[in-house]
Amino acid sequence: MHSGDTVDFDTFSVTRARQMLAMLDRDIDTLREGDVLPRGWHSAMFAPATRPSLLRPDGFGGLGLELPTTDLTRLMFGGRRIAFHGDLAIGAPARRHTSLLGTDTKQGRSGRLMIVTLQRDIFGEEGAQPVITEQQDYILREPAGPPTPEQPGPGPAPGGTPFVADEQMLFRYCALTFNTHRIHYDLPYATAVEGYDALVVNGNLTVLMLTEAFRAQSGTEPRTIVTRNVRPLLCGRPNRLRSQPGDGSWHLWAEDDQGRLAVEVLIT
Repeated sequence: MHSGDTVDFDTFSVTRARQMLAMLDRDIDTLREGDVLPRGWHSAMFAPATRPSLLRPDGFGGLGLELPTTDLTRLMFGGRRIAFHGDLAIGAPARRHTSLLGTDTKQGRSGRLMIVTLQRDIFGEEGAQPVITEQQDYILREPAGPPTPEQPGPGPAPGGTPFVADEQMLFRYCALTFNTHRIHYDLPYATAVEGYDALVVNGNLTVLMLTEAFRAQSGTEPRTIVTRNVRPLLCGRPNRLRSQPGDGSWHLWAEDDQGRLAVEVLIT
């Protein structure tokens, strides 16, 4: 391990599996202890148990290691690249090794930003080789300025699957992932401080819904998942999920209520 690297331990319990199934409005008795954890559900593991006195002003509990010092304070999730080499089991101990791969400061469309890239390696019980390897990109941005109206999108196209994430769903997902980022549950903060029009749907929740759609339509488990967050989806809006199978890979994406691309996923 390098200086600053961290190791965390967690178990995806049967109780957590039942709660995930309930949130997805599925039969809670379909998974048992020792069953294979559905691929992608590991995103609900290893949440840092950050004390309230150590939370950032935006409520975010941290990345599991120290963030670089910067005046860029607004945080959003940019995307992840996941490779599955095996499976975790429900109820079995797992550990995660996290290291900082690097940072990159650049000028974006909305101002300066810093991209922080982490490497996450997840091991099963007594495993010497990782079961899951993952790289994650987090984006730190400048404080919100006066709101600037976005150009309206083309409007929703026919087809796709409706995806309306209400306050109840956001609460349940935040509870499952121990996520205290205020943009997901504190409406006055999300609108007055961060400048959003409503509560923000967790990006990883949208990826979960797209991965579930892949699993249901393909009848297979993913080998790799690559995600990209383009713009936030908002709570209560009539968003849509879409998918397009290809030759050896699936392209899945979520559109906001204006028909604009919000989250993109490529699964093989």
